[in-house]
Amino acid sequence: MRPSLQEARSLQQTLAGHASAIESTLDRLIAPVAGGEARLIEAMRYATLGGGKRLRGFLVVESAALFGATGAGALRAAASVEMLHAYSLVHDDLPCMDDDDLRRGQPSTHRRFDEATATLAGDALQTLAFEVIAAPATHPDPAIRIALVQALASASGAAGMVGGQMIDMEGEGRSLALPEVERLHALKTGRLIRYGAEAGAILGGASAAEHERLAAYGRDIGAAFQVADDVLDATASEAELGKTAGKDQEAGKSTFVSLLGIDGARDAARRLADAAVSHLEPFGERAAILRDLARHVVDRRS
Repeated sequence: MRPSLQEARSLQQTLAGHASAIESTLDRLIAPVAGGEARLIEAMRYATLGGGKRLRGFLVVESAALFGATGAGALRAAASVEMLHAYSLVHDDLPCMDDDDLRRGQPSTHRRFDEATATLAGDALQTLAFEVIAAPATHPDPAIRIALVQALASASGAAGMVGGQMIDMEGEGRSLALPEVERLHALKTGRLIRYGAEAGAILGGASAAEHERLAAYGRDIGAAFQVADDVLDATASEAELGKTAGKDQEAGKSTFVSLLGIDGARDAARRLADAAVSHLEPFGERAAILRDLARHVVDRRS
């Protein structure tokens, strides 16, 4: 079921408000500098600022708000995961990976600068992401900060995003079964989205049961997001996507669309969104925006 016009407007306003606050936080945390490293910082800012859905950061802020954990700490954690995501996109676009010249409607970082600078910018964004969440300004309790670091490391490493990228590269030019595609994207895309929801639970001191429900919500919304992304890759224009359209088909990758068809993939995305919503039931109306977000990710056009 699609959200009503009023619900959609409320969600869009909330998305825009959080994106603006996260953008401002990123701008402060990756401030321009003078000296020999100025070009590196410029590339980091180019890769991170001025675009993107801020979905992962949004999830941090909204899930933390369920437990009253608002303010600068939640925004720092949100900015951190957006840095990590930006690093992954910079490296993903490199010629040795997906070799894409367009990202968020502008030249990819390695095209705007050069491959070496882009690689270093990605490296620096990854380390800065952990520096930010490890700092007392994110949370005064070191146990909370350690939990954030551990969860982000798990979500982004060999058992998460990076492992999924390896599976994705090895899958080019050969047919993968649906369970293989599901696992690929659960790691490459889903783990970092799931972390966004879990980070809010960590910041807010959620109970084990509440943490598990938010993790399940993040897992299912991440899967829905990726299925919808595959549909967009097959149906949307380059202008709508802000990146090269049809790249997966051109690379011979198995996708949800190639396995299920466009209509089947759309149905799968809606089922996953409904499953994500079901995990939020104990939170009542406090989770209204998160419910609307689950439906939004399958109806978006970019």
